[in-house]
Amino acid sequence: MYRQSCEIKSVRKDIIQDISNKMSVNETYHEIANLFKILGDYNRIRILCALSYQEFCVCELSLLLDMSQSAISHQLRLLRNNGIVKFRKENKQIFYSVQNSEIIPMIKKANEYG
Repeated sequence: MYRQSCEIKSVRKDIIQDISNKMSVNETYHEIANLFKILGDYNRIRILCALSYQEFCVCELSLLLDMSQSAISHQLRLLRNNGIVKFRKENKQIFYSVQNSEIIPMIKKANEYG
């Protein structure tokens, strides 16, 4: 039977210390987990993919993605509150675009595996 625990009581402290110094603080891992929670929604991914091409207003996104304007607004609010999208006003219209551009290549890379 294969045991998953180490029976040797010798620990490579130098390696553990080296890797410990390279790893981020716990708060960073919480932020990363939160980012993946935000990106773990089908409609938010679709919105981000659309915004990766150009900025859109809510009504345009609604038509493009066949979603209600209130659903689009809700998802955009979550994305905006997490620093992923930004908006600008032009007269009475509000246009949304991607603020955190590092997310788009990650989504596109994941799409290659899908």
